[in-house]
Amino acid sequence: MTQTLTPEILLRAYGIGIFPMAESRDNPEIHWVDPKRRGVFALDGFHISRSLARHILTADYRISVNEAFGAVVEGCADRPETWINAEITALYTALHQMGHAQSLEVWQGDALIGGVYGVTLGAAFFGESMFSRQSNASKTALAYLSHRLRAGGFTLFDTQFLTPHLASLGAVEIPRAEYQRRLSQAVRGQASFTPAGYQPLPPSVVAGSVLGA
Repeated sequence: MTQTLTPEILLRAYGIGIFPMAESRDNPEIHWVDPKRRGVFALDGFHISRSLARHILTADYRISVNEAFGAVVEGCADRPETWINAEITALYTALHQMGHAQSLEVWQGDALIGGVYGVTLGAAFFGESMFSRQSNASKTALAYLSHRLRAGGFTLFDTQFLTPHLASLGAVEIPRAEYQRRLSQAVRGQASFTPAGYQPLPPSVVAGSVLGA
C-alpha cells in the first residue's frame, strides 16, 4: 500500500468489506485484508459459560466506554507480535475522534485490566482487537460489548478472523459472499453505541446471553 491512507479511505474500505493490517509494530507497510471466510458473532448467540457468568456477577469490575480509547489500543498492541503500528494507531485515533471508532474498558479500581475496540459504520461493528491483563477480563469485555450492540440496534458484529477463544464464546465463520450480503444490509442501517438510557447491569448481561456448561 503506497498511497496515503486517511480515515475517510479507511471507512470506505470497511464499507466494502476490507480492512488494513501492518506486518509488524516496526514495519511501516500496511496491506489490505479480505478473508475468504469471516469471523462473526450472532448478536443473539453470544455464549457465556456458567463459570464466566459467576465471574461477571461477582467480580468488582467497572465497565466504561470511550473513556480510555488510546489506552485500549496501546494495551492491544502490548504483545510480542502485533499488527498495530504507529500509523494504524494514528488512523484509529482519528476515527475515534470522528465518532467511528469505539472502545469498551474493564477496570479494577484505577487499573485498566482489559478492553476491546472497533469501528462502527451504520449498524455494523467491526471488532479490531482486545486485550486482557487479568483472567476473564477480555471475555467480560466481549460479553458487555455484545449486550451493548444488541441494545444499540447493531445487526453485524464482525470479528475479522475466528480464533479458538472467540469460537468458545459463540463466534462462527461464514463465507465471503454471505459476509458481503450481511455487510451490505448492516451499513445501510442505523445503530448507536451509546443508546439513550442504556445502563447495563451484570444480571442483564448474563441473562442476555446463551448460558453453557
